[in-house]
Amino acid sequence: MGRKVLVLGEIREGSLRNVSFEAVAAARTVAEGGEVVGVLIGDSVSALGQELISYGAERVIAVENEKLAQYTPDGYSQALMSVIKEEKPGGLIIGHTALGKDLSPKIASKLNSGLISDAVQVEEAGGNLVFTRPIYSGKAFEKKIVSEGIIFATIRPNNIASLEKDENRTGDVSTLSVDIKDLRTVIKEVVRKATEGVDLSEAKVVVSGGRGVRSEEGFEPLKELASVLGGAVGASRGACDADYCDYSLQIGQTGKVVTPDLYIACGISGAIQHLAGMSNSKVIVAINKDPEANIFKVADYGIVGDLFEVVPMLTEEFKKLKVHQ
Repeated sequence: MGRKVLVLGEIREGSLRNVSFEAVAAARTVAEGGEVVGVLIGDSVSALGQELISYGAERVIAVENEKLAQYTPDGYSQALMSVIKEEKPGGLIIGHTALGKDLSPKIASKLNSGLISDAVQVEEAGGNLVFTRPIYSGKAFEKKIVSEGIIFATIRPNNIASLEKDENRTGDVSTLSVDIKDLRTVIKEVVRKATEGVDLSEAKVVVSGGRGVRSEEGFEPLKELASVLGGAVGASRGACDADYCDYSLQIGQTGKVVTPDLYIACGISGAIQHLAGMSNSKVIVAINKDPEANIFKVADYGIVGDLFEVVPMLTEEFKKLKVHQ
C-alpha cells in the first residue's frame, strides 16, 4: 500500500535546483507505489511545475504570493503547512540545503513529528524504509526508520541519483491561494558573495584551495582548472581566514558539505574539520608539497609537488582532452 509524498522544489534565480529532482527520486522510494506531489513556493513559479513532473512527480501544487518572492521561514512555513493540511501526505522530502535546514525543523515542530536530516540513502529493507545518514563528521553512518507518523526527511545534495528526465510525462499543475500574514521578517536586499557559475554544493567536480595557495591571486589557476572541468571552486577554512577568498567557498565542518564525483584538493593539509566536509567525495585527488600531509590519507590519488606547477599542467592536459573529444 503506497503513500502520498510531498516534495518541496527549491528555486534559485528562477530555476529549480538539482536537489529538487533528487528529492523526487527519494520520494518515489518513500511513496512505495503511491503518489509523489511536487510543491513550488514563490511569486510566479507555476511554470516550473512541468519540469518536476518530467523528473517523476505525478502532479505539482504551486503556492504563489508576492510575499513569497524571497525565502522567509515564516512565509514558506505558512505556505507549506497550507499544502500539508490540504493534501494530508504520509511523507515529506526536502533538500538538505541552507533553505531546507532552516525550514524543516520549523515544519517538524508544527507537525509534532520526527525529522531525519541529511540522509544520503533511502531504501526498503525488511519491510521498512531505511534512511542512512552520516554522523560524527562523516566518520560513521547510522540507519533510521520512522515507526509512526509522517515520514519527514531532508536529503543531502549529490547523493541520491535523480530519475531520468522524460519530457513526455504529463501531470496537473495547480495553484493554491494562501493568505500570507504576520511576517516577522522582511527581505530588504539580497547581497550575493558566492562565485558565479556552478553551485558548489551540487557540483560534480570541485577544485579546492587551502593555505598553500598563499594569496587571493593563488586561486586563479584553481578557477581556470575548475572552469575547464565544468566544476566549482571551494576552499578550506584556513584559506578563508587568511582572506584569500570569501567564506561562501568554505568546505568543512563549519562550512559546506560536498560530495562531488571528483574533488581536487590543492595546498590543503587535511585538518579533520575540512575532511568532514569532503571525505565522502567519490574520487579525491590531493596536491601538496608535504608528503606527510594528512590529506593524502583520504586521497585516492596523491601528487607531491608545487600546486602552481601541477595545476596548470593538469589544466593544459584536460584542455587537450576536450579538444579531442
